[in-house]
Amino acid sequence: MDTLKDRLHQYWLLARFDKPIGIFILLWPTLWALWIAGDGRPDGLVLFVFVSGVVLMRAAGCVINDYADKDFDPHVDRCKLRPIAAGKVSPKEALIVFAVLCLTAFGLVLLMNWYTIGLSFIGAFLAASYPFMKRYTHLPQAYLGAAFGFAVPMAFAAQTNEIPTVGWILYLAVLLWALVYDTMYAMVDIDDDLKIGVKSTAILFGKRVREITAGLQLVILGLLISVGFMQQLSWPYYAGLLVATGLGIYQQKLIFHFHKPDCFKAFLNNNWFGLAVFAGLLAAYR
Repeated sequence: MDTLKDRLHQYWLLARFDKPIGIFILLWPTLWALWIAGDGRPDGLVLFVFVSGVVLMRAAGCVINDYADKDFDPHVDRCKLRPIAAGKVSPKEALIVFAVLCLTAFGLVLLMNWYTIGLSFIGAFLAASYPFMKRYTHLPQAYLGAAFGFAVPMAFAAQTNEIPTVGWILYLAVLLWALVYDTMYAMVDIDDDLKIGVKSTAILFGKRVREITAGLQLVILGLLISVGFMQQLSWPYYAGLLVATGLGIYQQKLIFHFHKPDCFKAFLNNNWFGLAVFAGLLAAYR
């Protein structure tokens, strides 16, 4: 029994259930999409499936990421105590955990319409292949956005059986948002990444990372404003965007001196950015 408890505990850590910040950051844009697609009243079953799917696929993403980085993580201070890197979970075990999580998520997707089921294969491919992109491109953060933002078009497909233009605009906003916050995250590991040869937008942008991320944040806000106009949302939505703008300015202040603990705080602060936008949506649809 003690052995079983230890294995389950290690799998829990492997899936990063002990660090739910990633779940929240992925959940907010999914909720944005569901509320817009459902005109403020998303279907209960769809809501359950997508919230559960976010939890499961974020966990699966963490597992496959650690599997892909099993040769890198032991050399990165922040990652060397993770279960695979520390030798507490074998790579084979990790693949089994990944498969179980993905199959459970797919079982939930089967409750949706055929359009959503078809899109789920694209989403699963993007999520499974993302961790390997840092070997080949300096834009793995953009690929991450494409992968985990794919819940947005899937949410529209599940709720309305189509993906309107507003759905693709929201998807682009979410993709760019992930690029921004994951760049802030990558700024924490930039020294280790340079040493072991891992690529990232933090390395690509270099000394201009502040200007580029600030410019992207302006584009994101512009896209979210466009979504509001297209859906004819009332003033509370824009009040939420105003709060989100203030949070974006605060994040720029945090990363200004390239101080690693502050860069990590900037990443974490994006949880509040996502919440601010969702709170505005909730109020606008009341």
